[in-house]
Amino acid sequence: MSSAHYGLDIRIFLKECVSLAAAGYDTHLVINATVADAKEAAAYGVTLHPLNYVPVSKRFSRMSVHAWRCYATARELDADLYHFHDPELIPYGLLLARRGKQVIFDAHEDLPGEIYSKDWVPLPARRMLAGAARWLENHGAAHIAAVVAATPYIGSLFEGPAKRVEVINNYPLIGELVPQEHEIAGPRDSVCYVGGIDDIRGIREVIQAIGRTPSRLLLAGKFAKDALRSEVMRYVGWSQVKEYGFVDRKKISEIMARSFSGLVTLHQVPNFVNSQPIKMFEYMSAGVPVIASDFPLWREVIDGNECGICVDQNDPESIAAAIRHLHERPEEVVRMGENGRRAIQSKYRWDCEEKKLIALYRDLLGS
Repeated sequence: MSSAHYGLDIRIFLKECVSLAAAGYDTHLVINATVADAKEAAAYGVTLHPLNYVPVSKRFSRMSVHAWRCYATARELDADLYHFHDPELIPYGLLLARRGKQVIFDAHEDLPGEIYSKDWVPLPARRMLAGAARWLENHGAAHIAAVVAATPYIGSLFEGPAKRVEVINNYPLIGELVPQEHEIAGPRDSVCYVGGIDDIRGIREVIQAIGRTPSRLLLAGKFAKDALRSEVMRYVGWSQVKEYGFVDRKKISEIMARSFSGLVTLHQVPNFVNSQPIKMFEYMSAGVPVIASDFPLWREVIDGNECGICVDQNDPESIAAAIRHLHERPEEVVRMGENGRRAIQSKYRWDCEEKKLIALYRDLLGS
């Protein structure tokens, strides 16, 4: 169940639902989606129940009326186990648990930490809302069967109140983004950024940085705010940007195949510092060296596997210097890319996490 995510979400659908269906479970997904999404899901053995799209800007509608619709649709299925992905569904998870259902909350983020970085929440209200969010999550975790956490740090936040915590990392699917021969025919002369685009994800610094290099930036994703896009379009570096907007997975693979580095220079906010950004691991899986924020957890991955460079995410020159360094050293790009790909194949891979998910279901439902 999800009232906040859209379509064939990578973690929810392509990883978790597809893995469960392949393991023999009658798997249904209630999510914002289209009829076309439902047809594609059926090919993987997943029954999708589409909800009408609700724009992200209509937050109150999504968190109230739309969450109720998601719950009502799921309740009619009379499933044995319910697995939900959004904090606004916690009250409905509790209702399902009271009806004797096995219920799992999949915590993707540190919600209180995320609230502190929300610019649409007035500063004085953030502490109060973060405290309320922590209480809601802890209360919900104490009364349902299990919490699935997307990172070890998120899992640690639930160790006290939850009956059971299972860390299921959001690692890549092996081979999904490995470029095909025809995708790597052109020169590898660009850097890329793939994902949501906003100020705390470092777009200002990235555009300023690319203007100090001879390289291009392949930018794939949707701007959170039109005003921010208008602002960065006035920067000198924008002339070196190839903007794609939101793209599918095939296009992401093509973009990475033309890149000698992938950027993940997010700002130092609570929800990022202890995260494991999927884009970092996806760059690695495609054999693309990573230029990343210098957070201790990220440095452990980057330096530990010699697959990229950590930089000062607040300093455009630091980012630019790393881009120039790799642009001038193609042999180092190849070495770091192969190191990253080997690290994914040996330890940061979805099929290892899949086994933990299926084991959890078997424990809760019986084999």
